[in-house]
Amino acid sequence: MLSKERENAVIELCQALIQQKSYSGEEQGVVSVLKDYMRENGFDEVAVDDYGNLVGCIKGNRPGKKLLFDGHMDTVPVSDPAEWKYPPFAAEIHEGRIYGRGTSDMKGALSAMVCAAANFARDTEKQFAGEVYVAGVVHEECFEGVAARAISKAVNPDYVVIGEASQLNLKIGQRGRAEIVVETFGKPCHSANPEKGINAVYKMAKVIEAIRTLAPTHHPVLGNGILELTDIKSAPYPGASVVPEYCRATYDRRLLVGETKETVLAPLKALLARMMEEDPELKVKVSYAVGQEKCHTGHEITGERFFPGWLYDEKETFVQDVASRLKEMGYMPSITQYNFCTNGSHYAGEAGIRTFGLGPSQENLAHTLNEYIEIDQLAKVTDCYYGVMQALLK
Repeated sequence: MLSKERENAVIELCQALIQQKSYSGEEQGVVSVLKDYMRENGFDEVAVDDYGNLVGCIKGNRPGKKLLFDGHMDTVPVSDPAEWKYPPFAAEIHEGRIYGRGTSDMKGALSAMVCAAANFARDTEKQFAGEVYVAGVVHEECFEGVAARAISKAVNPDYVVIGEASQLNLKIGQRGRAEIVVETFGKPCHSANPEKGINAVYKMAKVIEAIRTLAPTHHPVLGNGILELTDIKSAPYPGASVVPEYCRATYDRRLLVGETKETVLAPLKALLARMMEEDPELKVKVSYAVGQEKCHTGHEITGERFFPGWLYDEKETFVQDVASRLKEMGYMPSITQYNFCTNGSHYAGEAGIRTFGLGPSQENLAHTLNEYIEIDQLAKVTDCYYGVMQALLK
């Protein structure tokens, strides 16, 4: 377990990060705090890339594996601070909890990663095999895995630890996520004479009903490849007596292991092709949404919204090595999967890097009003990350 001094250190770092508001594209305050902490606590290298990701490295004195801890710095916004019981950026402590936006998702884990690495370097005097990296990642809330591509390219890690909330349990997989756009194209006319046009919304209504008949894909562990309508827009808007010539529907698709961009769209394309054959007036297409955001460095980050699923066998050596070490330390982690999407979509799903999740706090606290992290969880996960280094850097 952590000493009181080390527990206080991770609490103070967590509070300092919470006090830096860091919506996606505004993570520079967190970068500044972490950069100073890393340089003052034994990190050999600290660098910021074009996207604004921060990566710190501690090198052992012998060659070995590269272990990367991944924690995103950005948070979802606070809609109305007045609704919070405690100020969302004050990091106040009440009844053993730190309150604030990003405490559970995921500045608590990021603080613990940095402190654990510093503790490990100090205790071992860097007499270990391999290298420890801690990455503060940008824009995860917008693009799971996109900014992480730059990190894995620069580091080329052998193992990755995702710090998303898991209540100290090991997560060895997740469903991925895709954002699918369906568009219908009509013909505008005055709404007093609708027969002279083609209403794109009416066409979309039929398309939506047809899509609901598609059977979801299924995985015995990860469940169904859900396809759910999340929004719909028409143009022109407002209509002002004009029959809409365009309609766009967005679907959230939960991805299973092995699904590709092509296989996910294939049944939709086949369905829509049949519908267009039956209705010559129907013009419809399907594609993946593409997002573009400005980074705090001034660079732009762009990505197609397709983030693969991934899953490892719990009998994998690296999973068992970590689980065994944590049990030796007095923890009893279960081995399950995340219910949401993480940067693991890139590391494991795209790059095939051995990845698992291990984080403090509860999954259902992310993005919530009065978000908090229990200090007990924060201290314990710092201890657990130390154990991960012992297990994998032999």
